[in-house]
Amino acid sequence: MFDIKHHHAAMSVPNLEDSIGWYERVLGFKLERRFHIPAIPADCAMLKRDGLRIELFHVARAKAAGEERRHPDSDAQTHGNKHAAFAVRDIAPVERELRARGADIVFVKKHEMGANIFIRDNAGNLIEFVQQPEMWS
Repeated sequence: MFDIKHHHAAMSVPNLEDSIGWYERVLGFKLERRFHIPAIPADCAMLKRDGLRIELFHVARAKAAGEERRHPDSDAQTHGNKHAAFAVRDIAPVERELRARGADIVFVKKHEMGANIFIRDNAGNLIEFVQQPEMWS
């Protein structure tokens, strides 16, 4: 089988500048580059933090996602991409940091498999943080 590595998650947003600022301020991503895709047409930005990337798309007159797409449980009932997910060592300090940065926290769950947090970005896109301390062992 061929080798693969994670490259990016992509989000459609209503305001590219506002979203670039949100990802920088709340999650510590930095703008890597801007580009335009004429075939869509879309103005785009690639953001990077460590080895992770988020691609933001802005398409004029794009439709907003329905309310059911703003919550992980109801979003799972619609086919398609669901959310970006990032591993963290420990949920508790991540939750404190996200709250201090004003993140829109959907929920924090602790269960026998571990713990996770779902937040929404400034455009309502879902992002998950999963407690995976073994990834840092």
